[in-house]
Amino acid sequence: MKVSVDGKEVELPAASQLGEALSRGGAHPLKGAIVGVVKGRGEKSRQTNSYWLNTSKGKLRIELSEGDLQKVWHENVDKIPGLAARWATADGAAFGPFAANMPFDREAREYNRWEILLGAAGFEAESTHLIFVRRRHAAAYGTSAEGGVLAHVVGGKNTLDRLQAGDRIISIEPIVEWQDITEKLATQDMAMPLEDGMEIFTKVEAELIEDAPVGAEFFLSLTRDGTFNVDSVSSSYISSDKLLTVPIAFEHREPRLEGLVTVRTSGRGLGRIFIYKKDRTSNPAHSAVARISSGMDMIKLAGPGQLISVVVRPERIMLLGSKLKDAISQMQERGIEVEVKGYTGEDAVVVAQEPAPTMSILKNKRVLVTSIPSSRLVAIQLDDSLAPKTLDYFRHVTGLKERPVGPLPVYFVYENTLLFKPEINALSFKELLPENKPAGPVPAGSIAVSNTVSKKIGLVGVKLKEDRRYGPSGEKFEATNLIGRVLEPDKLKDVKEGETVYIMEAR
Repeated sequence: MKVSVDGKEVELPAASQLGEALSRGGAHPLKGAIVGVVKGRGEKSRQTNSYWLNTSKGKLRIELSEGDLQKVWHENVDKIPGLAARWATADGAAFGPFAANMPFDREAREYNRWEILLGAAGFEAESTHLIFVRRRHAAAYGTSAEGGVLAHVVGGKNTLDRLQAGDRIISIEPIVEWQDITEKLATQDMAMPLEDGMEIFTKVEAELIEDAPVGAEFFLSLTRDGTFNVDSVSSSYISSDKLLTVPIAFEHREPRLEGLVTVRTSGRGLGRIFIYKKDRTSNPAHSAVARISSGMDMIKLAGPGQLISVVVRPERIMLLGSKLKDAISQMQERGIEVEVKGYTGEDAVVVAQEPAPTMSILKNKRVLVTSIPSSRLVAIQLDDSLAPKTLDYFRHVTGLKERPVGPLPVYFVYENTLLFKPEINALSFKELLPENKPAGPVPAGSIAVSNTVSKKIGLVGVKLKEDRRYGPSGEKFEATNLIGRVLEPDKLKDVKEGETVYIMEAR
């Protein structure tokens, strides 16, 4: 029998199981991630007059107008992919040329924004162009006597405004109406029996949007372990709350078409990431950060609480925590110049990079890294099961929610206690109620955050020796929320006030 695995046809013996298909197809889902299985699809109901035009600046959705030009379109649509924009002005953008059997005249006509024309450049049918109108204006484009309006842009309108001379129409896809999938499921059962013709999906692939470097990095942070955690599902989207309440700037607005990834940048749901299953209009609170390039079936199959394997391109540039020599080598392989600030010894490790966003580094082809001796990078272990709300606060103020390394400025040092005052103030939107208070002696190396019982709420403390009276933040036990431990406490014995310690979570 034959099945497909992520679009690749795989031939299997009869009565094969899901695990065999994945192995034969070279697919390796991450632990805990679902596998989507589709058994049979409904027949095509009808082909619409709508098309996706995939351009080098994004997707445009067009809808053909009624009239004789539809025949011209169908006769020539295969000639259009690969065509470049010969000109782009405030009035419009023209892709071509291609030869078309089309009537035209030399009259000037008035055209409206979002119209798409077929026009004969130089009044020669062999030099027909597809012209997208950006604003209302009058011109003689060598169109037919009926005006030459072939279609209208109905989706991806912001893409039209970004098109420049040299941009290309990469491909054209007819939008087809389908009947419902007859049988579909998301599973982790590798022993599931297969049937001939089944479609199997193990991952989603996403392409970052160049115009949203900060938002793209936010999405890379959310998927840094290679998964997308589905927290909620509606008829039109799935969403993840992994970075909920983390502030993020608005950068890029466009219609929320199927496959678009957005992040909410204001209001309720700040920091929530959405992936759209159906088209919706743009929203000023949603910044577009990426587009799903393959695996939409996985998006449509996933349910609340499930994990989806995600591959994001381009690959994230995250040098924090790397040995300096390894970071330089990685960047040289990608043609990126590295400037080093700070310690450059054999044991140097990277603790900061500028610019931070991957897309900005790739655009500039250079990065400035800050490095320190490995003796100043401290490994810690955190326990999410004991104090989840306090850990959410801690990861937020240290930046560990988004990055593998975070700073902790030393606030006060006395006896065997170190106090740190985080650079980021998150007390206005993070709760620090009593949680996981010590019930006995506090072990050496313990990390804690002072809770609402304390006058110094939000301070982070580390205890270097066992203490039977006070917690790591120097408070009584009832004012102390334990969150984890330092794995290398000896690295903290000689730190001084005013110094910044860098921490890295052991995973």
